[in-house]
Amino acid sequence: MSGPEPNTQVLMELKALRDRVPQLTGTLVASTDGLLIAHDLPAHIEPAGMAALTAAQLSLSHRLAVTAHGGGFHEVVVHGESGDVVIYAVGWTASLTVLAGPGANIGRLHLESRPTARAIAEQLTPSDNPD
Repeated sequence: MSGPEPNTQVLMELKALRDRVPQLTGTLVASTDGLLIAHDLPAHIEPAGMAALTAAQLSLSHRLAVTAHGGGFHEVVVHGESGDVVIYAVGWTASLTVLAGPGANIGRLHLESRPTARAIAEQLTPSDNPD
């Protein structure tokens, strides 16, 4: 077995996000300590390694935001030659990483990804009402 089963609801959110934003090349949700929760990544990207990189970037970005402004972290955008990587905070316990191809509209990406990050945060938060 290669690891824990992916969270089905989170995976559905990731696939829906990729359907809404055609320039996306991959998505991933990881815990803040780098454990993979779910992914929709291309075959050439190793999910567990990407989850670990995301957690490291999330930690650095959070620390930078707290040091500079005393506030929390919401998102970070890394512009690369071949595309962009955007990491969104998903509550206090996880992150959403979105990979976009070159020329992607970052404004549109934010408009679609921010609500997805909030929806995933709600799904990962334990319910107070056991049914």
